[in-house]
Amino acid sequence: MTSMGGATATAFAWTKSISSTTIQLPHTLFAGESKRVRIWCVNANIDSSASPKESKMIVSVTGATGFVGKRLVQRLHADKHQIRVLTRSRSKAQSIFPVKEFPGIVIAEEPEWRDCIAGSTAVVNLAGTPISTRWSPEIKKDIKQSRVRVTSKVVELINNSKDDAHPKVLISATAVGYYGTSETQVFDEQSPSGNDYLAEVCREWEAAALKVNKDVRLALIRIGVVLGKDGGALAKMIPIFMMFAGGPLGSGKQWFSWIHLDDIVDLIYEALSNPSYKGVINGTAPNPVRLGEMCEHLGSVLGRPSWLPVPDFALKAVLGEGASVVGYL
Repeated sequence: MTSMGGATATAFAWTKSISSTTIQLPHTLFAGESKRVRIWCVNANIDSSASPKESKMIVSVTGATGFVGKRLVQRLHADKHQIRVLTRSRSKAQSIFPVKEFPGIVIAEEPEWRDCIAGSTAVVNLAGTPISTRWSPEIKKDIKQSRVRVTSKVVELINNSKDDAHPKVLISATAVGYYGTSETQVFDEQSPSGNDYLAEVCREWEAAALKVNKDVRLALIRIGVVLGKDGGALAKMIPIFMMFAGGPLGSGKQWFSWIHLDDIVDLIYEALSNPSYKGVINGTAPNPVRLGEMCEHLGSVLGRPSWLPVPDFALKAVLGEGASVVGYL
């Protein structure tokens, strides 16, 4: 599946790489692509004078203990913004954000969310059960409900806060799964939704966010597969990949709509303060690659051949119905 933005576009420099002592996968995933690629955003005419560094923000974050949330909190803290972590588990959040390393951070469980959201400059909503796991009926239910419930709660708390205290910005995550899958179609922010389970999840997820008051600037970021050396999709893919001689997952023809961890954090960070960031934004590279091609690059850096495909039965053995998520890679 490709997911590319359309009109009135803004360019982000793509300069990060996925690297560790065992893997170095450049953002340039195929020959001929320049070293700078772009995230295309609808209605994103950047005002270069707007920067989150110019004025300190108070940002409430759901999903802060997740892969993207952790990096976002680290970035906000490094730039001296005030952070309110909205969590279901205080102990988990405290272990990830110890007070010695994150002085001044506020960690709040659900009964305290109201007071945290009131007075915040912005809310970033990233909460949701990971989809790259073995799906059972219970997990599928939780994948949807975890997103819709938290988003609805956040919106309700924003809408019910006093006018002089409610956040002016809501950045709410969604996913490129909204579009469904195709080996031939190109999707942009105006494309219709798909008709599979993950598309349904995304529609309900976004519908909950769209109920926020109209005086709140809403940015819905449809995020692609997030790549980084410390977790996310690569952490799930590499063990399967290594078991089967480094070949493509499934048919290998699936589109891999991806974004580096640091780049999605940059996008969210910019959206916090830049008023042109509103509505739907595809948070992906504009030039996705076929999954088979991505696996060739991954195989080269892992020292694994790329000729033996990972069979569908192996994906299903590990992920169950969740193997369908490979269609979004």
